[in-house]
Amino acid sequence: MTGLLGGAFDPPHVGHVTLARRAIERFGLQRLLVRVVVSPGHKHVATPAEDRLALARVAFAALPGAEVALDPHDRTVDSLEELALDDPIFLVGADEFASFLDWKQPDRVLELARLAVATRPGYPRAQLEPVLAGLRRPDRVTFFEIPPQPVSSSSVRSMVAAGTSIEGLVTPEVAAEIARRGLYRGARGEPASG
Repeated sequence: MTGLLGGAFDPPHVGHVTLARRAIERFGLQRLLVRVVVSPGHKHVATPAEDRLALARVAFAALPGAEVALDPHDRTVDSLEELALDDPIFLVGADEFASFLDWKQPDRVLELARLAVATRPGYPRAQLEPVLAGLRRPDRVTFFEIPPQPVSSSSVRSMVAAGTSIEGLVTPEVAAEIARRGLYRGARGEPASG
């Protein structure tokens, strides 16, 4: 079974890795395609795709079956159409799923892939019910719980820019790669959180 995890990964943090690890365990994934979106349609990114790709490669390197590549498509449905996988599981966080009806062709996304939505303990499930009610195939959506991870890519960028330690927020390998490449040090006018 193949899972997909897409995003800007600007940078990838421990929340992304935890979500991926839990999904591999929960769904018995043999492959996890981590897709670094070159130009996300829903947010601005300031970091070049090649840098984000390098960060994602070191972030997910320890996960069994993980394959990291650039995704030239800015919309999930277009990426799924091109990949043409046999009933993959597309992984998203609950916050992303809350805006799923605003995605390009959400019902087509569910024809091409099942959706696995990661929720934190205590996440208000009532916020997600209207999304399920608006879908033709809500049976193609599964929820699974992950431990809370109080981190976002935008907070990591801000902390690096301020010279604050990011230990515990990203893997040591990602922290080393950020430092090696000199990323986020002059970050001002932050891109959208993620």
